[in-house]
Order: sequence, then structure tokens, then C-alpha cells
Amino acid sequence: MAKSWISLKGVVFFGGAFLMLLPAFVAGSVYTGGLQQQTEILLAEKLRTRGELGADQLGRRLHQLWLDVDGLSRSVDPERLDGVRQDITLLGQLDKRYSWIGVTNLEGKVLAASGGILEGASVAQRSWFRLGLTGPTAVDVHEAQLLAKHLGNGRDPLRFIDLAAPIRRKDGTIVGVIGSHVDWRWVTDNLKSLGAPGIDVILLARDQRVLFGPPDLVEQPLTVGAAAAAGRSTVTAVQRERWPDGRDYLTVTVPTVGHADLPSFGWSLLVREDVDSALAPTRELVRSFWIQLGSGALIALVLLYLIASWVTVPLRRLVAAASELETRAPSQPPHAETRYEEVRRLSVSLVRLQTRLADQA
Repeated sequence: MAKSWISLKGVVFFGGAFLMLLPAFVAGSVYTGGLQQQTEILLAEKLRTRGELGADQLGRRLHQLWLDVDGLSRSVDPERLDGVRQDITLLGQLDKRYSWIGVTNLEGKVLAASGGILEGASVAQRSWFRLGLTGPTAVDVHEAQLLAKHLGNGRDPLRFIDLAAPIRRKDGTIVGVIGSHVDWRWVTDNLKSLGAPGIDVILLARDQRVLFGPPDLVEQPLTVGAAAAAGRSTVTAVQRERWPDGRDYLTVTVPTVGHADLPSFGWSLLVREDVDSALAPTRELVRSFWIQLGSGALIALVLLYLIASWVTVPLRRLVAAASELETRAPSQPPHAETRYEEVRRLSVSLVRLQTRLADQA
């Protein structure tokens, strides 16, 4: 069986397609891969900036509240309860972030409070009082207990964070504690302002319980790697991982929320963005790029096919003429090929050969 040889047309077409399309698709793959990678880097940097600035902003605002409480602890005179009551009541009226401010003695009895609320009551079992006896303290968010019947509406639970500090005489002796309940809604309003369409801000407690974030996560323990990084790392971390809802997120973990000498709540801040949504514009750009490249490749293949045909048609005619010359006397001379130099010379040679054979006959 005669061996099958590839035609010149096939060589021109397939060889040209390989030499033309392979570099184009390799370069396209490198370009699109680099584009998506660079986009992820920019997204991570955007989330990192948002997270760090957001944590710093919240920390600074809490620190300002802490400075107010610390300043009051230095200026309170337990011997002048009427003046103390007026001062803290005025502060509570001017700054709605404070739901309640009170001054206690060493036994935990409330001596003076904003609006007179809870005066005479004992707060000896409250965390802010016990910790406040030892030094400046901050207590994580909790629901109101004693204040519920005074400030609540009976329907929505009241939640606060506590800031407290010891009250000292000039000789340094501790004589009581000043404590403040800061409305948790003020904290959540600050956190909401840090978000954006497609970007979730999540506040984690020390035990990695979600204090603020998407409704399906609030008050739930978070077990993803980003939450684990909050407890292990001391610097901002960025990672891409799958969350319990089955989606892949790019997540930035800011391990601490605080500023200067603000006592720590043990909070961490997470900022996440759905990778599919975030990369959708880039993926659309990549898809458009491949469509255009594919369209251009298709047009190039059509043109290459036409070029291959243009190149091989004269040769096919000359091959047919040579085959006829080999078997019998041609009825007419070979076609005068002038398309390009090589076929012109081959055509002239076949005419001379045909003439020579005719003379010998």
C-alpha cells in the first residue's frame, strides 16, 4: 500500500495555523491569567485598606469615649454626689452614645447615676464593677439586666458595651468605680458604615463568635480559616477560602480593634467579598477577550486556507500536466503559470520537455 503523504496545502494550512495560533493563545493565556491574578491582588489590597482603616476608625471613636470615662474618673469627687450626678446626667444628655453612667462605692452600691437611674442599687456582681476595681476595663457586648426595665421598650433587647475605671483619691487609694454603658446600636451603625455593596464587615468576639455581620452568622461561632487567623496572627492577613454558605470569599482579617490605651474588648474585624461577584467584571473582560481572539483566529484560518489554495493551485495544475506527459502525449501544452517564480520556471521546464519529446517522436 502506497504511503500517504501530506499535501503542500495541508502543510501550509496546518503549519501556518500552528505557528500563528499557538503563540497567540499562549500569550492570551498568560495575559488573562495575569489579569485575574492582578485583579485579586488589587481586591485584596482594597479589602485590606478598608479593614485596617475601619478598625482604626472604630478604635479611635471608642477611645474617645474611653477618654471621657477616664477623665470623669479623675474628676469625680464622691463627697459631692449632687455635682457628680449633674455632670454625668449632662454628659448622657449631650452624648447619646452613653445609655447610662454611674458612680459606685467599693461595695458596688450606685451612689450617683445619669438621670438618677439605679441609684441605691447594687452592681457588685456586674463584670464592669469587679474589673473596674482593679483598673481601666472594657467589657464585651451584653444584654441589659438591671437597666432593662428603666430604658427598654419591652420588645427589643437592649445591648451595651461597658467602659469602667477606678475612682481614686489624691493619694491613689481606690474609693469606687465609674462605669458607663455604651449603646451597642452606635457600634453597629459604625460597622454598617464600613460596608459596601458586595462587601461584608464581620466583628468577632474573643471566642470567635460573630457579634456583627450577615444575619445568618450573627451569634454563631465562626470556624473558617480567617477567624482562626484572628486568634493566631498579630498582623493583617488575607486569604481566599470557602465559607459555610458554599461560596468562595476573599477575606481580610484585622486581628485587633483598638487605639492607644483603650482597654481591649478582644475584638477582631473581618472584611470579606464574594470572589465570583468581585471578579465578574474581570471575567467578562476575559470572556470578551477570548471571543475576540477566537473570532480573529477564525478569520485568520479562513485567510490562511485561501492563501494555501492560492499557493497550491498552480502546482496542482503542473502536477496534472506532468502526469499526463508521463503516460501519453498531451493534447495541449501545460498552463502557463506566472503566479510566482517557482511555478513559472517549472511551467517553462515542462513546456520544453514536452517540445523535446514531441521532436523525438
